Amino acid sequence: MAYTHPTLHRIGGANSDGPVLWTYSTTDTIATVNTEGYFNDASEDLGVGDLIYINSSTGGTMVCTLNQVLSNASGVVDVADGTVLADTDTD
Repeated sequence: MAYTHPTLHRIGGANSDGPVLWTYSTTDTIATVNTEGYFNDASEDLGVGDLIYINSSTGGTMVCTLNQVLSNASGVVDVADGTVLADTDTD
């Protein structure tokens, strides 16, 4: 599967000088989401230093991570592998 823009939601960061907090839900594996370029279609929205709370649910296992946008140059977005906040078997 690939990035889907409607599931990326801004939840904080009204000050344009500070980082923004986002949420993103997907059925892609977290390894897929961590791949450089996954968020390219959101390059106009995401800024370096922004944080994305990612809920990845694949095959009955939910993984929640907090990922920082490391770079966003020429439309190519790279996020950190992230910190796992929850890894729960949902079956």
